[in-house]
Amino acid sequence: MALAPLVDGHTHIDQYGPDEQSGLLMRAREAGVGLIIAAGTTLASCSAVLRLAESEPLVRAGVGLHPQDLADWVDDATVTRLRHLARRPRTVEWSETGLDYQPSSPRWDLQQDAFRRQARLARDLGLPMVVHSREADADMLRLLREEGVREVGGAWHYFQGDRALAEQVLELGFHISLAKPLLRSPEMQAVVATLPLERIVLETDSYPQPFKKNRMAWTEPWQLPQVAAKVAELQGVAIECVAEATTANYLRMLRGRVPAGELSTSPHGADR
Repeated sequence: MALAPLVDGHTHIDQYGPDEQSGLLMRAREAGVGLIIAAGTTLASCSAVLRLAESEPLVRAGVGLHPQDLADWVDDATVTRLRHLARRPRTVEWSETGLDYQPSSPRWDLQQDAFRRQARLARDLGLPMVVHSREADADMLRLLREEGVREVGGAWHYFQGDRALAEQVLELGFHISLAKPLLRSPEMQAVVATLPLERIVLETDSYPQPFKKNRMAWTEPWQLPQVAAKVAELQGVAIECVAEATTANYLRMLRGRVPAGELSTSPHGADR
């Protein structure tokens, strides 16, 4: 039985140079990835991911302002520009936004205001939100509740939390988005073994990693089947079930913005 095409729901492949992107996309297709969503983090990168999505059938775009990239308060001109980008046909979600409370990150009040403004845009436009939370889970959960984001749904990006956090995310109507940390964390594996499969989605968070000497060790979408295989092992089901379920979950979250028939159906290379 062939695997359903996989959805890589969160990447930064626009950060790769044009000379890198063709090989990256070819390897993704060979591995059976049928859809890649490239997330914007600034106004400039939102424009870049849209250019990529509008030229490459495998790719769709998310627009958003990453909390670590905020240089100032989000003004009305920025809101207007985001709204314009979010209305483009190849934009399918609000991504990437959230909170990041590392010591080097922007002021918390600035981040929270930016998130609220983006949440209201996402709700107004009916776009699901993919949220980033680092050392900020309590505030992230609170803002999601206060801004009524359940209305549009979404996913908790790069989830690495415990069972208590997972339960709160699920109570909000959000999906748990799993990436390669699952392959190496026994604590995460114990949590994922108990999650409902219908609420799991997958991602790689692919970004250039020049600190890794071996170019093929960089995280790329072609590695997504590794995450799917680990979920299958932990849940005690076949990888075919995980591929079918996680793809269906993501497409349902996107509310028809990407019809299943538009996904690539190239053969998988899960054991590459």
